[in-house]
Amino acid sequence: MLTPAEFAALADELPLRVKAMVVLAGSTGLRRSELVALTWRDIDPLLMQVNVLRSCVRGRFGDTKTEASRKPVPLHTSVVQCLDAWRRESMYNGDDDFLFPSVRNEGRTPVTPDMILKKIIRPALVRAKITGKRIGWHSFRHSLATNLRAAGADLKTAQELLRHSNSRITLDIYTRAISANKREANNKVMEMVIEAGKARLSAPSPAPSRREPHLLEGSKKGAGNSQHPSAPSRATTNFVTVP
Repeated sequence: MLTPAEFAALADELPLRVKAMVVLAGSTGLRRSELVALTWRDIDPLLMQVNVLRSCVRGRFGDTKTEASRKPVPLHTSVVQCLDAWRRESMYNGDDDFLFPSVRNEGRTPVTPDMILKKIIRPALVRAKITGKRIGWHSFRHSLATNLRAAGADLKTAQELLRHSNSRITLDIYTRAISANKREANNKVMEMVIEAGKARLSAPSPAPSRREPHLLEGSKKGAGNSQHPSAPSRATTNFVTVP
């Protein structure tokens, strides 16, 4: 799973074609089979949505995973702009052309998503200093679900955005997201405790007060003037006569 900051850092390291793929996948939760099957006709910049009508698995086209998957998905303005920039640069930008065509096959087939992941995305993760995470295409979908939960989206809205066939699937992701957030919060607190402990151990010990010898010396000098508690006070008392 990628945090929003990590997602932005990754996008900055990608060439335009792959950036458009990642931004589209990460903002809509499209499955990789749905992503590579898209044509430019499926993008509606006026309604700002993408129409998911088919999927492509190992070069074979077919229906979407479920009936719920065949629903329009909203696009953010920034995603529409990114796709528009990629369309102007792409050699294959007709309505019936694939959004992400294989240049080797002269646009007749989509790109191979696993090859894009291995050769471009994972090296970009290293450049973006995102380590310790195994990122695949499904990670973008899972990240969207987790970030929807963090943003406070209700279960029904998240189910419709992710196009799950039933709410139990969404609820399971939400439950795992809560657990992950709890663990991350706990880790941050413990890191604060550990750092505070290191700072305390490395701090220099306070120097002895220089006033202590003077106090002791003063005590010795005043020893001869001390008197028994029961003895009358030697202090002079001034009496005031009230008329």
